[in-house]
Amino acid sequence: MIRVTHYMRRPEFGVYSLERLYEDVRTHLPADFQVSICVSRLFSRGLFGRLYDIVHSRYCQGDVNHVTGDVHFLTYLMDRRRTVLTILDCVTLERLQGFKRWLLWLFWYWLPEKRCAVIIVISEATRQQVLQHLHCNPDKVRVIYCNVSEEFKPVPKPFNASRPRILHIGTTPNKNLERLVAALESLGIELVIIGKLTESQSHALKQYRVSYENYVNLSREALVEQYYRCDVLSFASTYEGFGLPIVEANAVGRAVVTSNIWSMPEVAGDAACLVDPFDVASIRAGICRVIEDAAYRKHLVERGFENAKRFHVETIAAQYAALYRDIHARTNRVSNT
Repeated sequence: MIRVTHYMRRPEFGVYSLERLYEDVRTHLPADFQVSICVSRLFSRGLFGRLYDIVHSRYCQGDVNHVTGDVHFLTYLMDRRRTVLTILDCVTLERLQGFKRWLLWLFWYWLPEKRCAVIIVISEATRQQVLQHLHCNPDKVRVIYCNVSEEFKPVPKPFNASRPRILHIGTTPNKNLERLVAALESLGIELVIIGKLTESQSHALKQYRVSYENYVNLSREALVEQYYRCDVLSFASTYEGFGLPIVEANAVGRAVVTSNIWSMPEVAGDAACLVDPFDVASIRAGICRVIEDAAYRKHLVERGFENAKRFHVETIAAQYAALYRDIHARTNRVSNT
């Protein structure tokens, strides 16, 4: 029996993608794995709360320790030889400058890299970023993609050509909502936005007279239902470490418009219409093509079902199982010498 500890951030209401991914992985690991879950007692805010969780995590170690993302600092007091760290992206590091950026790099990236045996990233694009920032041994940084949950299954739906329902996930700056809104002016669509709107986003929706629905803090079931109800997923982000909504829409059977930068072409393959997220005209052209060209839309949906197979949970769980076995075997060899 191989004992694995999954170290998880303390989840906030409405933020559940990371937790669901590893829940799926755990349920599909082989029977010879025993997985314990160590959830941070406190949110990752302030010095003392983080110090408490660093110390607490030391006493929850298994044969393999896996810090599953976000709370990189939990690695500090763990046995480096049997610790795996997932780095989801470098988006905050890319945005900051000066002393704040250096502090983040030091405590969230450089020091955790020294305190783990393997770094898992969720795309090759993220792997290249991590290597650029850390200059560590490339063999130490491995790609294991995010998996698509089994609840995202094919649900046929007639395309609403008269008033397409376009789903948009997320309202943080990288989700690029305001450019999307500008691209949708006068197209006669219904935009469905998941996430709390900012004042400037609300202003853009009024300025360009885009009809929309807005949902905040949806349950998992309600979110999946929005995929079933939509006609198109628009995911023209300016940055993504992976871009899971692309695969989720693929699995349901909806056409996808996404960005031609960072990880998104890697994740989408030939199963999405790629656009320049910084060019409103490009976003508009991509969405119009999907709406107006039924043959092209059908092609994207068919390719989407094939693309989603790459991310089935059985496939991803098998990759984690192989990694955990490797870490466990290496640790045992060192201990026996």
